[in-house]
Amino acid sequence: MRNFILTVFFLFAIFSCSKNDNSGNKDVLKEESEVAPKVITDPIAEGRSLVEGADCLGCHKMDERMIGPSYKEVAAKYENTPENVEMLAEKIIKGSSGIWGDVPMPAHNGLNKENAKFMAQYILSSK
Repeated sequence: MRNFILTVFFLFAIFSCSKNDNSGNKDVLKEESEVAPKVITDPIAEGRSLVEGADCLGCHKMDERMIGPSYKEVAAKYENTPENVEMLAEKIIKGSSGIWGDVPMPAHNGLNKENAKFMAQYILSSK
């Protein structure tokens, strides 16, 4: 009898742990293709979040020059236009050298163009 109870308990534990706990909600698990794309309502906040999550702050600060220029220096040099956002996004992705001194900014090849544009928009908004 004891072995029977232990077996039932063991089987119950296995089945309860292996069940998918959707609590009746069939939409909880969606295939990746069904997941809605992220909607960006504030590109400046998105850019700030991306900058803070990347390695940017190791070389740049908002108000003072470090290894690279401050974001305020960049914003003072470049007008906040779609063309400059595009140009700076390219520099963020491909790297840059010679504009702000001898130390090159390394490429960020893994960064997609849309995110690089958000970052550039944030930087140019820092005037």
